[in-house]
Amino acid sequence: MQQVTQSFKTRIIFYVVAILAVVTDQVSKVWALNNLSTDQIDPFIGSFISFQLVHNPGAAFSLLDNATWVFTVIAIAIIVVILYYVRKVSSSPWLLSMALLFGGAIGNLIDRLIQPPSFGMGHVVDFLNWNGWFVGNVADIYIVVAAASMFLLAVLEVPFNRHLGGERQ
Repeated sequence: MQQVTQSFKTRIIFYVVAILAVVTDQVSKVWALNNLSTDQIDPFIGSFISFQLVHNPGAAFSLLDNATWVFTVIAIAIIVVILYYVRKVSSSPWLLSMALLFGGAIGNLIDRLIQPPSFGMGHVVDFLNWNGWFVGNVADIYIVVAAASMFLLAVLEVPFNRHLGGERQ
């Protein structure tokens, strides 16, 4: 019974964090679309972070901007893999990292599906200009934080699962 309860709580936490990530990402993108323009840069935190609306067909740094559909497929694959493994995780740090990665992937996938120019090949709405190095969005922040935390968890050898009552979940 304790395993079932723990598994249920784990999934609830995962989905709450993931939903919050998707909602904050999408709300911020709606704000950006309604308040920013592509031909203007507005300071936010000095010149280090500014607002600049960009419709990004590629990945980070606009890589592979002619292969938008590839990122749609990759996002779907990441989402499916996470959904498979979330059933096996019982470590809170791993769970939170996976939830952020899941939420970030869903947030950018939504753009690929609903933004112009077409379904599955939509351009991601980016609006956070990081000192001229790149322009990203809230989903990108979640993805980077998740990747960095997963790397750290792996380096520190934090177990993916903890043992409950001598059995693995």
